[in-house]
Amino acid sequence: MPDLPTLTPAQASAWARLGLTNVQREYPHLLQHMLNGPEDARHPRELHPAFYGSYDWHSCVHQHWMLVRLLRVFPQLPERAEIEAVLQRHLTPASLEAEAEYLRSPTRTLFERPYGWAWLLKLDQELRSFHPALAAGFAPLTRLIRDGFMVYFPALTHPIRHGVHSNTAFATGFALNWARATDDQALKLLCTSRAATWYGRDRDYPAHYEPSGEDFFSPALAEAALMARILPQQAFVTWFDKFLPRLAQGDPARLLTPAPVSDPADPKIGHLIGLNLNRAWVWRRLAGVLPAGDPRLPLLLEAAARHYAAALPLLSEEDYHRAHWLASFAVYALTE
Repeated sequence: MPDLPTLTPAQASAWARLGLTNVQREYPHLLQHMLNGPEDARHPRELHPAFYGSYDWHSCVHQHWMLVRLLRVFPQLPERAEIEAVLQRHLTPASLEAEAEYLRSPTRTLFERPYGWAWLLKLDQELRSFHPALAAGFAPLTRLIRDGFMVYFPALTHPIRHGVHSNTAFATGFALNWARATDDQALKLLCTSRAATWYGRDRDYPAHYEPSGEDFFSPALAEAALMARILPQQAFVTWFDKFLPRLAQGDPARLLTPAPVSDPADPKIGHLIGLNLNRAWVWRRLAGVLPAGDPRLPLLLEAAARHYAAALPLLSEEDYHRAHWLASFAVYALTE
């Protein structure tokens, strides 16, 4: 079996410093913002006092998540005091209420749906077990997002299967994890029932078409990861056998082979680094779900190792197009 990488204290410290820089860096900023009038032309920090940094709102949310996760995994992190100070400064009840007020605007109900919503729930879930006092201030914001999912998922007749922000399977998985952590029975039932409706009958998935040129998720593996969350082991194995029926024979090869990244510094082509990290974490997770002795296990672990090896050297602290988000994907891939 291949050796899979682990997150070292030195790497955690380097990514903590990078995350601290990112979440406090307001510009450059890609602002997704509905202007209802000239008075709405405002700076990112005015619009989003909690999540104004890291190039865009969702990246700022998952960079905050990364900082909290690093503290949980490495309690003696040298950057601990600075991380604590930034969290206390950014995640105040007043700042989080301002974020909630932004989402309450009737013209902004689609803001960051579903990707940013999913990461916000992930951040809240992480804080609940690590820093409950800070998590308490999230209640108005998480209530809005939770209620938003309760409206959005039933209305979504067909799942969004592409490999970028709107991917339904990824968002549903994070929402389901949050619902389980908070014992939200209604959201938990909705996530599992909609996942079964959207994906339960999928057969012989055409994963040989992956990847698209700007993906940072594998549509096939995002779906498989979600089904592994909602089904008991044997039921998942039965579903997975039909979903990728020739996997034991190495087909589709493109799903098992890292995506080449022709220009890591290109902001869109560089998404493929995130795709390789996403594939690494899902192959690793699925290897932990399949029963011992399953002939696909070595194949999955080898694929995970190849994807880690392809992705991790391409992370950059100098190129902001990569630096503002990829470290959080790497931390997820190495710790989740």
